[in-house]
Amino acid sequence: MAAPSSFDQPVRDFLAFARVEAGLASATIEAYTRDLNDMVRDLAAAGITEPEAVDAEDLASHLRSLARDRDMQPSSIARHLATLRVFFRWLDANRRIERDPARLLERPTRWKKLPGVMSPRKMRALVEAPRPEFGRLWLRDRAMLELMYAAGLRASEVGRIRLNEFHEETMLVTVHGKGEKTRIVPIGEPARDWTLKYIDEERPRLARFKDGRDDHRLLLSAGGRPLERVAVWQIVRKYASLADLEGVHPHQLRHSFATHLVQGGADLRVVQELLGHADIGTTQIYTHVDRTHLRDVIRTCLPRG
Repeated sequence: MAAPSSFDQPVRDFLAFARVEAGLASATIEAYTRDLNDMVRDLAAAGITEPEAVDAEDLASHLRSLARDRDMQPSSIARHLATLRVFFRWLDANRRIERDPARLLERPTRWKKLPGVMSPRKMRALVEAPRPEFGRLWLRDRAMLELMYAAGLRASEVGRIRLNEFHEETMLVTVHGKGEKTRIVPIGEPARDWTLKYIDEERPRLARFKDGRDDHRLLLSAGGRPLERVAVWQIVRKYASLADLEGVHPHQLRHSFATHLVQGGADLRVVQELLGHADIGTTQIYTHVDRTHLRDVIRTCLPRG
């Protein structure tokens, strides 16, 4: 939905600044656009049509509506709040408004909650769900799910992997994450073997040009194009349904990857590196464990456990 006229130019100017001067990634620009359009729509519904008329309570009400009316997760609300803070700070710095209403908003640290995590049994059911009877792209889908769990990949990352960034001999995959940061992540034998099977048996049929002109992406759509993030969501939901798993989304594979590593004894700094987190504080959410695991640790590690 287009922004009202009084917001239209400031929003356009801010996005142009973020793209051209700040050089932010296209995914970040897309997120800013969605967040600002949501904000403008809610404010317009409340009768607020000018940036100068917005106050902190208006923004707080908008954020509450995201959780109440749209069931948005705390992590998504935190990201949304970050967009508002950057936008209004830019307006204030460029004298588009007299004061920055977002500066009074509380930082969202108290909104953090434990991410949804699948048990190893459920994870196995999900990655093993693709079978020949579920369509001709089942090998691609099996390779995609195996890679996402084996390397803790985001939906936006798995589709960006290039064919030459899958290293079968060393069992490594090169990942391009947020902010165009690159990391190299080891994968296990199941992910390597299923990816090789897909490359050998299915990928040649999907490639649009046999001379390799645009065969740079590892995972291809039915039309031979790069696998987009929306398609990743659809594939995960399809096989979650077939495996009788409810409420599964792509990021749960990443959450489960990190949580299973921590529960298995992996050092938090190693998990941080594998996930590509700039701040270990982001990784610390994965230190949650169930009470059974805590009892096992006490029994195993404490002299009088």
